[in-house]
Amino acid sequence: MKKAIDFYYSPTPNGWKVSIMLEECGLNYNTKLINLKKGDQFSSDFLKINPNKKIPAITDYDENEKPINVFESGAILLYLAEKTGKFMPDSIDERRKLTQWLFWQVGNLGPMGGQHSHFWNYAPTSEKQSYAAHRYADEYKKCLEVLEYQLTGRDYIINDYSIADIISWPWVLIAKSMGISLDPYPNVINWRQRLKERDAVRRGVDLMRNKKK
Repeated sequence: MKKAIDFYYSPTPNGWKVSIMLEECGLNYNTKLINLKKGDQFSSDFLKINPNKKIPAITDYDENEKPINVFESGAILLYLAEKTGKFMPDSIDERRKLTQWLFWQVGNLGPMGGQHSHFWNYAPTSEKQSYAAHRYADEYKKCLEVLEYQLTGRDYIINDYSIADIISWPWVLIAKSMGISLDPYPNVINWRQRLKERDAVRRGVDLMRNKKK
C-alpha cells in the first residue's frame, strides 16, 4: 500500500499550483493547512521542511524509507511530474521548452504578480499609486503580453497540457481580482477558461477554500 504525501498548503496562487498537480496526477495526499496570518510558516517544525518559510512544500513518504522534502513550487511540480510520468513531454526538445517556461513563471509571472498583489491588496493607501505599485502592475501586464504571444495558435503553453500551464495558470486566474483586465489578451482568456473547465483544476482551487489562510 502506497503511503501519502503531506502537502503544506494555503489557498493562494502558489498553493494552487501544487494542489492542482496533485489532483491531476491522482496522488494520495494529506493537506496540512498553513495559516499564514498566524505565522505557521515560521514554526520550527515547518522550518525543517522548508528553510525558506513559505508554502507550498511537500513531504513524500512513498518513494524511500526516508521521507523526501521538496519546497519551491517549480521544484515540486518537476518532482511530481518525474514521479508520475505525467504532464511532462518525452522529447529532449520539448523538455527544453518546458524548462524555459517553468523558469519564466518562477522568475517573472509569479514574482511580478505577487508584488502587484501586495500593493493592490495590502499596501497603505498612500502607496497604492506609488512608482513601485505602477511598476509591478506594468511588469505583470508585460508577462501577460508574453503569454498572449506564446498562446497564439496553440491551446497550451507548449503543445500539450503540461506543468508549464499548471504553474502559470493560478497567477492569471486572479488577474481580475487584482484590477487587471484580460481584455487585451484574448488568447490568455481562452487558455484561462480552458484550464478552468478541467475537473482537477477546479478541485485544486477549491481545496480548503473556506479555511483561513
